[in-house]
Amino acid sequence: MKNEFQVYLRLLAYLKPYWGYAILVLIGFALSAGTEVSIAKLLEFILKAIQEQNHHETSIFPLLVILLIFVRGVASFLGDYYSAVISRHLVFNIRQEAFSKLLYLPSSYYSAHSSGQITSKILYNIEQLTAASSDSVQIMVKEGFIVIGLLSYLFYLNWRLTLIILAVAPIIGWVVRSAAKKMRKLSTEMQNTMGDVNHVVQEAILGQSIIKGFSAQEAERKRFFYHSEKNLKKGLKLHIINVLNTPIVQLLMAFSMAIIMWIALRPSVLEGVTSAQFVSYIVAAGMLSKPIKNLTTVNEKLQRGLAAAHSVFELLDLPTETDSGIQKPKITGAVKFDLVNIVYQDGKCAVKDFTLDVKAGETIALVGRSGAGKTSLVNLLMRLQDITSGKIYFDDVSIQDIELNYLRQHVAMVNQQVVIFDRSIRENIAYGITQEATEDEIIAAAKAAYAHDFIMSLPNGYDTMLGSEGIALSGGQRQRISIARAILKNAPILILDEATSALDNESEFFIQKAFERAQHNRTTFVIAHRLSTVENAHRIVVMDQGEIIEVGSHEQLMQQQGAYSRLYHREFVE
Repeated sequence: MKNEFQVYLRLLAYLKPYWGYAILVLIGFALSAGTEVSIAKLLEFILKAIQEQNHHETSIFPLLVILLIFVRGVASFLGDYYSAVISRHLVFNIRQEAFSKLLYLPSSYYSAHSSGQITSKILYNIEQLTAASSDSVQIMVKEGFIVIGLLSYLFYLNWRLTLIILAVAPIIGWVVRSAAKKMRKLSTEMQNTMGDVNHVVQEAILGQSIIKGFSAQEAERKRFFYHSEKNLKKGLKLHIINVLNTPIVQLLMAFSMAIIMWIALRPSVLEGVTSAQFVSYIVAAGMLSKPIKNLTTVNEKLQRGLAAAHSVFELLDLPTETDSGIQKPKITGAVKFDLVNIVYQDGKCAVKDFTLDVKAGETIALVGRSGAGKTSLVNLLMRLQDITSGKIYFDDVSIQDIELNYLRQHVAMVNQQVVIFDRSIRENIAYGITQEATEDEIIAAAKAAYAHDFIMSLPNGYDTMLGSEGIALSGGQRQRISIARAILKNAPILILDEATSALDNESEFFIQKAFERAQHNRTTFVIAHRLSTVENAHRIVVMDQGEIIEVGSHEQLMQQQGAYSRLYHREFVE
């Protein structure tokens, strides 16, 4: 309970900048509550005027009704509109904070969570926060003012009868609290199932060609149905508890009202009470039913919002990438690996005692079977993964001591899995350095990657929008866009992780020529399965199970007749 209260206080803290709007909300809802009480008082006024045949008072009654409705309308606008202003700002601010957090989380977070679950937190869960903050507060303030106003009026008319209404309050509190526990659990489960539904949709969109190619539409439809049905069942259970909660509370109120009606009709109780006051009391007591009913719905909103708040705050409280480095040394490209190890939590060793001294401007090819640790090793250079033990130095400075963004600015990477953004070709090539790159530099990078000709053949040239995942381009064209991006970055260290894997033979020939120029005076790490592409590397490092088993030039390794020689001959035999 204490934890829930702390979460709720943390959520409400986001509303502090909008205290001015909150005052307008309070004024609006206070006036609105006043008009509710005025209805009962107005009824007493008109009944009394009719009994006493006071024509003056009966003649102004229509004007009082119009005034009451006008004040009620203005009050409702103030309360509802500025509540919405606070609500939308809350969603906006927390969504910005959560997205910013995502950008700085370590890669391990993305490996452990599906994209559907992550986007569900940003798009769905954050939206639910309004239920626990502005929506629930709006109902509690608005309906709370009405209940307080009506009870005050009832106490004024007859405090003894009003105590009977308050007698059922502890029972109502127990009912609401019992429902809250179940609602909270179901709200959390419902949000998790929504993440699963979102993930299935994302996979279906990204993998639509594979789904069609394998005629798996029916299987995906069943998968979507399964997760959607789970979400449906959780939502219905949540709704059942909510809709049962309200009639139970109303039934308790009905019992208290029945007792009040029975007692009120006793002559001794009505002594000194006019018929107008009696009718006004019964009407006011009856009017309590609606705000109390609305207050019971707060429970569902509150639990749904608190479940979302736990989920979102869990994300916001995650540790970001470790960035303890403060140095910004001149990086020429000299890299030293000193007994580097990567051990995962399950105990698997991806890289073991890796030691290598790379001179600035040297091209190092990393070869070996899949799973040998090549990609894990180069990921260390950009600190996409962290070392379990050992050290890596850039120009004799430990990479842990170098400021993280500064470090990454000096390393360019072309991955096997090309990432193309839904932007223009120009923006994709100049990604991250748009303000620094000139048009001539962008075109030069595209020409160096042999992308300029196909870009100019497109309808809008460099302004062509590429769509999601660059779906309008071929695999080779996407790869060349990413290579142009790396060339334009002009970093002293270049990583090519299967960078030519998606190219045809002709394109690969030209790309190899382009890289020969790009590698000049630049330290390059090349990961390649096709050994013919790394024959000109200064040194070839053969890896197996995370360890170095051979190092040397192509000629030296061929002469040794070892692992590299066997891999090379096997490639051409196949």
